[in-house]
Amino acid sequence: MMLGSIGQIAIRAKDLPRAVRFYRDALGLKLLFEAPPGLAFFQAGDVRLMLSKPENPEFDHPGSILYFNTDDILATHQALTARGVVFRQAPHPVHRDGDRALWIGDFTDSEDNTFAIMQWRPNETQT
Repeated sequence: MMLGSIGQIAIRAKDLPRAVRFYRDALGLKLLFEAPPGLAFFQAGDVRLMLSKPENPEFDHPGSILYFNTDDILATHQALTARGVVFRQAPHPVHRDGDRALWIGDFTDSEDNTFAIMQWRPNETQT
């Protein structure tokens, strides 16, 4: 038995209407639908994100960090910042590999979950 790609990720949201506004308006993700009792589903590339209130106290904590690929990390950072997204760290190189560098910038959502944007960029010449 082989695992396939990830189809859905659950993200805890203490205030669902606030979280829906953040994911839809600030991140620009497509809201697929809302379902009772207190669920909202978004499309993020090939993965569906499910926002929901924690079912039990043991699930009432921020989850794993999700990294969103982007074709232009600097433009994405600028657009998200203009929409009110607060970055913990602006995009910066975290690893160099030959003629390219991995850039990452991380931010929190309206529910204190951490996310990041990432892009492999050509190494810039140092002067």
